[in-house]
Amino acid sequence: MPPFDNLAAMAVFARVVEDRSFTQAAGALGRSKSAVSKAVSQLEDRLGARLLNRTTRRLSLTEAGTAYYERAAHILAEAAEADSAVSALQDEPRGTLRVNAPMTFGQRHLAQVIGAFLKLYPELRLDITLTDRFVDLIGEGYDVAVRIAALPDSSLIAAKLAPNRRVVCASPGYLARAGTPHHPQDLRKHNCFGYTYQVTGDSWRFMGPRGPTTVRVTGTLTANNGDILREAMCEGLGLALVPTFSVTDELKSGELVIVLPDYIDAETSVYAVYPHSRHLSAKVRAFVDFLRQRFGPEPYWDR
Repeated sequence: MPPFDNLAAMAVFARVVEDRSFTQAAGALGRSKSAVSKAVSQLEDRLGARLLNRTTRRLSLTEAGTAYYERAAHILAEAAEADSAVSALQDEPRGTLRVNAPMTFGQRHLAQVIGAFLKLYPELRLDITLTDRFVDLIGEGYDVAVRIAALPDSSLIAAKLAPNRRVVCASPGYLARAGTPHHPQDLRKHNCFGYTYQVTGDSWRFMGPRGPTTVRVTGTLTANNGDILREAMCEGLGLALVPTFSVTDELKSGELVIVLPDYIDAETSVYAVYPHSRHLSAKVRAFVDFLRQRFGPEPYWDR
């Protein structure tokens, strides 16, 4: 008998014992008296032991039946508790939520809001990993990830949190020394830093007043982290195409300035992505809704 059938038969047996009647147990279970009696008989046959003494007036447990019922009641209570625990997880955010996010975005923006999120859901535990590597959510056991990209088709669900605006930046000192580019093609004469995970590699694509244009750039620095690029720009070593969320403070202070303001980079967005599931857990839903409210639809770093 398969384990599922064992548990079902165990539940029928326990109900008969508790009601002390096949008839009352059948009514409570919504089954016929003959079906309940057959389920108990099959259970006894499988165990090779009589569990109940049956007479026309009453039922009583055998010694084997008493021992079996004590264990069965415990197992059934554990199963019911497991069901309740899962239902509670679906209703109220609790348990552990494993989150992955890019390093710079996580340090500069996610870190600013997780305290407020945890205060809202004190029964929830956050386990956050920051990396610019493209992780396998399912294979690596993450519940949700923040991704900043033009997402390819996949089995993951993507919820847009905010637009991601990317700009070409440099320090005033670098521009004073090397000149200010006025057209994307001028970038070929400049020291352009590269981001390792940029899908288009060293080809930067823009939409300008006269339509799309692409320029292949070169430079003395490539990094897999936006903070490194930002620091190199602040040192006056070159320029880079970066998300505004990574340089918002430096743009406000004037330490960095935007060049080519009339040329817009190919549009990407900030997304929360999570595995497809028929029942989205309350903890993932709460986290995604919270980030959407905090970051979108117009992100505070672009105001």
